[in-house]
Amino acid sequence: MKKNAEHESAGATASGGEPIKAAKAAPDGKMAEKSTVSVEPAAGTTTEPGTEPASEPGKEPAVDKTAADATARIAELEKMNAELQDQYLRKAADFDNYRKRMIKEKQDAVDFANSNLLVDLVEILDNFDRAIAAIGETEAGTPAASFKDGITMIRTQMGTMLESKYGLTYYPAKGASFDPNLHEAIGSTANPDVKEATVAEEFVKGYKLKDRIIRHSKVMVHTPA
Repeated sequence: MKKNAEHESAGATASGGEPIKAAKAAPDGKMAEKSTVSVEPAAGTTTEPGTEPASEPGKEPAVDKTAADATARIAELEKMNAELQDQYLRKAADFDNYRKRMIKEKQDAVDFANSNLLVDLVEILDNFDRAIAAIGETEAGTPAASFKDGITMIRTQMGTMLESKYGLTYYPAKGASFDPNLHEAIGSTANPDVKEATVAEEFVKGYKLKDRIIRHSKVMVHTPA
């Protein structure tokens, strides 16, 4: 009977399928108590879900260090990007100003290429004006009147051509306020009737080429007494 009981106990299995080992009988006939042994997981094995491995004391986690390095690198790249963008905008503005300046200089070179020639032609206009003034009043139908009309027609035609084709214009000075940018004073007299310096007489006409003065007018100035 005793042998059969041990055989049945050795062949029995637990509900999980693992064999249940029979406890050895103590010499006094009582069953010996089972001793439990705790087994630590081997290195490299995973822990059960919901548990975290304990970090070594005195050391920061590697994840925090990597995040800090990434943040510092991002800040460095953002600073570098801002500097490069600022340099790009400055260079783009400089190049745009250079382009505009070159266009203006090129246009000025074209517009004022004939300045010296026009100054010489202006003197010819002055001679026509002096000739017309020297003839004075004439009777209609006389040779003097015909001569004066011919000179006036040539002067008018030449002045119109220089104005329409080259942009040469005469600016009147008599009666205007004296402006040293436009007028060259060759003399002045005190006059109680004026409250500011005023051009009294114009001896030589002034001319502009587009918006640039190519010859200042020579004038007599009245100043307040």
